[in-house]
Amino acid sequence: MSSCPGLADSVPVADLPDPGEHLTCSARGCREPAAYALRWNNPKLHSAERRKTWLACAAHRASLAEFLEIRGFLREVEPVG
Repeated sequence: MSSCPGLADSVPVADLPDPGEHLTCSARGCREPAAYALRWNNPKLHSAERRKTWLACAAHRASLAEFLEIRGFLREVEPVG
């Protein structure tokens, strides 16, 4: 479980479902379809090329990105689907 109370666990890039499958927002309790992949890493723990992924619906994109950005973890945001 994530250390942030509003976030679900991360989805490793390699474990993302096929594009035809339903992708759900990573914000805790949110069941909305994901529209964005927030790619991030923790430079203290991960190599520079490693990326973890949180999925975000339009309503949670900004708050999830802000959480990662404040910590210096956010690397890129990409649309999914």
